Amino acid sequence: MNGGVSGVFILGTTGEGPSLPYDLRSELIEAVCRQVAGRVPVLVGITDTVYERTLAMARVAERSGASAVVLAPPCYFQISQSDLLQYLERCAAESPLPIFLYNMPSLTKLAYETETVRRAAEIEGILGLKDSSGDLEYLRSVVCSVAADFPVMVGPEEILVDAMRAGATGGVCGGANLNPRLLCELQRATAAGDFENARKLQARVRQISEALYTIGDRSTSYLRGLKAAMAATGLCSDTCALPFAPFTAEERRLLESRLDGLGAMG
Repeated sequence: MNGGVSGVFILGTTGEGPSLPYDLRSELIEAVCRQVAGRVPVLVGITDTVYERTLAMARVAERSGASAVVLAPPCYFQISQSDLLQYLERCAAESPLPIFLYNMPSLTKLAYETETVRRAAEIEGILGLKDSSGDLEYLRSVVCSVAADFPVMVGPEEILVDAMRAGATGGVCGGANLNPRLLCELQRATAAGDFENARKLQARVRQISEALYTIGDRSTSYLRGLKAAMAATGLCSDTCALPFAPFTAEERRLLESRLDGLGAMG
């Protein structure tokens, strides 16, 4: 954990969890838990449209040594907040691991509304929330509605400082896969109230995001750009699960040029 992170989250959006076969998800959970070896908590995304599959992944995570699971609302069907709360109550009762909620309305088409989070926070086994909506007013309302020991974390790294000033405890940021030290330093500076340094670091984060996450079709440019940047720095392949297409040769050249222009990632 040389990047300084305080936890690892797998099978979320950046990890393309919903696109991966179940046997590969299980293999990944086991491999990550083995490699982390208890040094930091491992959180595992278990979101699925099939309830039994959700619980099956939670059981794999528990057997592998994960610390908690992460649950977004099931997509496709439009359900009421009352239905969603009952779903969470059942998940919390039957999951072998504690649950973090994952608010990602741009992809699930269903949000955890503030009142739902407030009531869910009172359910035994539901420990916190990751909010990837990018809506700071929503984040503030959630922070004000839950107890101080119910952590609320933010997804988009471009608003990490503002989110923490609004009450978030930290971030679960996709860009930390590429540049963990920068994001950890930004979180620490903000938590310490060193806002002069935090503003400089946040500007650097936004510069990187603007350079790497804006190539090609905007709807897929973040994920494909991040994976291509990680491939260019030797961290992984730039292959994304279907239906995502890899960067074209021209897009890859543009990204590598922008990456060179950014200089050292640290």
